[in-house]
Amino acid sequence: MFPGAPEPFIDLSTGINPHPYPIPPLAPEIFTHLPEPADLDRLAGLAASAYGAPSAESVVTASGSQILVTLAAGLLLPGRAVILGPTYAEHARAASLAGHEVYTVSELEPLGESDLAIVVNPNNPDGRIVSREDLLAIAERQSAHGGLLIVDEAFMDAGPRDESLSAHVEAANVVVLRSFGKFFGLAGLRLSFALAPRTLAAHLNAALGPWPVSGAALTIGAAALSDRNWVEATRASLAKAAGRLGLLLEGAGLVKIGGTDLFWLVRTPEAPELFDRLGRAGIFVRRFAEEPSWLRFGLPGAEADWQRLEDALRR
Repeated sequence: MFPGAPEPFIDLSTGINPHPYPIPPLAPEIFTHLPEPADLDRLAGLAASAYGAPSAESVVTASGSQILVTLAAGLLLPGRAVILGPTYAEHARAASLAGHEVYTVSELEPLGESDLAIVVNPNNPDGRIVSREDLLAIAERQSAHGGLLIVDEAFMDAGPRDESLSAHVEAANVVVLRSFGKFFGLAGLRLSFALAPRTLAAHLNAALGPWPVSGAALTIGAAALSDRNWVEATRASLAKAAGRLGLLLEGAGLVKIGGTDLFWLVRTPEAPELFDRLGRAGIFVRRFAEEPSWLRFGLPGAEADWQRLEDALRR
C-alpha cells in the first residue's frame, strides 16, 4: 500500500506491548527434545496463580486463543452462538467452524438465552468493560439450558483485573481465555491459556494432546509468569504510555472513544485520509471497513517512534 514510505515501518496496528519480556537463555535441549509433561504441569500451576484460577487442573495451555475458542465451542452440540459486538472477528469464525449459527448483538440480554455466548472483556477494539456481576448473571441464565459462556480476557492484564472471571470458572459454566503474547509482548511465541471447570478443562487438554505448545513457550512462559516484579512494573509503564498516547491523539484533534492501556480507538471523519497520510509516513494503524471513521492506535516503543508519530500527526 505504501511502497515509498520511510522504513522501518512503525506498526501501531496491534495491541501488543512494544517492550517485550526479556527472553531468558534457552538450553539447546529445548529444541532437540519433546517437552516434558512436568514442564507443562508447572506452567499450568504458574498460570493458575498468575491469573487467579482455582487450580492447575482448571488450566488449558495452547498455542493461541483461536484453537481454544474452536475447541471450547465444540464442547456443545451445534446451536445458536451469540457474540457481543462489535469485536474481534476471529471468534465468530471459530464458532462457525464448530457448527454454530452465529449472531452478533450489541446488548447483553440475548447472551443469556444462547447456547454459546462470547464476550471479549476488555473489548477489542473499544475497550468496553462488562462487569463481572453481569457476566456471572449471563452464565447463571445459561446454566438452566446447558449453555456455555466464553470470556476472552486477552487484554485483562492491562485492564481492571477485579472484573476478571478467572476465579469463578469452577462455580459457573464459563471458559476464560488469557493471552500471554499481548501483555508480555511476545505474540510470536503463540502461547495462550483457557481457564475452565476441571471437567471441561480435561476435555480440552485431551483434545490438544500431550504437546500443545513448544518447549520454548513452556520455558519462557514459566519465567515470565513467575516474574512478578516485571509484571507490576510493566502495568505501571503501560498505563503511563497509554496516557501519553491519549494526550498526543487528543492534541491532534482526534476523539477517543475507548481503549485499554495497550491501545486507543479514535473517531474522526478524516480517518481514511489520516490512515493514508500515516501510512505514507511509515506508520501503520488499524482501520475498520465496517466503521470507516474509526482508527486504532497501539503504543509506540522507542522514543524515536514516538517522535515520528508526533511529527506525522502534526503534519
